[in-house]
Amino acid sequence: MRRTAFAVVSLLFALSAALAGDAEVKAGQAVIDGQLKALIANDGAKAYSFAAPNVKRIFPTVDTFMNMVTNGYPPVRQPQSYSFGKVEQMGPTSIIQQVLIVGPDGKDYEAVYTLEQQPDGSFQITGCSLRAANSLST
Repeated sequence: MRRTAFAVVSLLFALSAALAGDAEVKAGQAVIDGQLKALIANDGAKAYSFAAPNVKRIFPTVDTFMNMVTNGYPPVRQPQSYSFGKVEQMGPTSIIQQVLIVGPDGKDYEAVYTLEQQPDGSFQITGCSLRAANSLST
């Protein structure tokens, strides 16, 4: 009987952990979606608000951040479309999210975002790498 009760409690704990993972992934995707929508709308201040403190240390103003995105990440800056791909939760506070992007040039790109949960519980973007789809291995 004790084993059965232990098994049930363990199963409930595992299910709650899985649901928590889904909630964190959805929260991370909402952050990326919010930033992409802000970039498309030319709302630099809002796009910058999704950046984590480590990014803000490197790009201390909205203007320097937007200049970096505009010059270094044109597909992220003005995507024709985007969709979420693979996601990996690296721990309870860290997410890696693939975003498949059709850039302003009509070509396919893969953006890989890293996000970290902040002390207030929100997720913020700690980095983004971008590559053309033709450089992806199949």
